[in-house]
Amino acid sequence: MSWISTYTGRHFNYQQPSPDDICIEDIAHALSQINRFCGHTQYPYSVAQHSVGVSYLVPPEFAFEALMHDAHEAYVTDMMSPLKRLLLDYQQVEADIAVMVRIKFGLPFKMSAAVKHADLVMLATEKEALLHPSAGEWPILSGIEPSDRLIVQMSPGAAKREFMARFSELSPQ
Repeated sequence: MSWISTYTGRHFNYQQPSPDDICIEDIAHALSQINRFCGHTQYPYSVAQHSVGVSYLVPPEFAFEALMHDAHEAYVTDMMSPLKRLLLDYQQVEADIAVMVRIKFGLPFKMSAAVKHADLVMLATEKEALLHPSAGEWPILSGIEPSDRLIVQMSPGAAKREFMARFSELSPQ
């Protein structure tokens, strides 16, 4: 079996991903329940919360792309970058699904520099707010300053609602 059943009852096929199988309700639901940092945070903190945060750190013309930059993780989960680098097959599946999401929502095929930078700023903010103080220095964050965006503990349901509200606000569709 190479497919999963999604929250809305769709079948998502990993071997033949299609934009038609991608659904914003599935994305919002899954991202609200996927913890960042493999759950190694002071309290649960979801990819949905992260995505909303990134959408506020970019100029308005990049906000929708920023909100959706990790939407593919609804189908492949949020894998830690050090582990992801070891799994080449996973990287290809993730890239294929990311393309399908970008097609579905009319996003550029390559992440904008503004979104990539905001993603790193949010990472620095999350590291400071959510991880153990002895997490140390991360080379990827060299020269990146955390934002003053407040990170609050939020239930999956609240994160889902926040994500969907931001999607409704920003979506060109």
